[in-house]
Amino acid sequence: MTGQVRTVDGRVAGRRGQATRQKLLDCLSEMLSSSPYRDVKVIDVARRAGTSPATFYQYFPDVEGAVLELAEEMAQEGAGLTGLVAGRSWTGKAGRQTAEELVDGFLDFWRRNDAILRVVDLGAAEGDKRFHKIRMKILNSVTSSLTASVKELQDKGKVDKDVQPAAVAGSLVMMLSAVASHQKGFTAWGVKQAELRPNLALLVHLGITGKKPAK
Repeated sequence: MTGQVRTVDGRVAGRRGQATRQKLLDCLSEMLSSSPYRDVKVIDVARRAGTSPATFYQYFPDVEGAVLELAEEMAQEGAGLTGLVAGRSWTGKAGRQTAEELVDGFLDFWRRNDAILRVVDLGAAEGDKRFHKIRMKILNSVTSSLTASVKELQDKGKVDKDVQPAAVAGSLVMMLSAVASHQKGFTAWGVKQAELRPNLALLVHLGITGKKPAK
């Protein structure tokens, strides 16, 4: 955590206060993994953290406010997914590796943050602009990098000029996020993780280059 941490009333939290605040967030994150978002109550989070509701309210206005804090921290991590694309090659075996690492990064990120991402998706679907903004922060950086990749391939004459880079990139990112958020569903359909990853990478490579990846 960087910068000063303040309480709801604007006071700067000391080291002990910061530790308490972080413990509350950690406990909330754990509870979201096993309980529906709207079933989580302030008193339950406080009790799990070994403190009181009054202490919780020193740092967060309500459960939703604390969830937004968790979501913002996650979004900062998610923005780093662009590093799996920016400046990477889509040619030959290197292109295959780029597609595979992008898929691995998406699936791993969603699996690690499954609980909070479900809440973000729910809030965004219900029209909450705060959650929508966080969701787009995660996806936009990768979309921009993939758009640049398609444009670069077009400039080199390797992708048809009729292809609309942003449309292709956005579609692929939405596909990746949808698949990543339903990994358990694929297992229920009999699709093994070892089968999902290479086939998803194939679709990504085809989408960006128009060609199957080199073996």
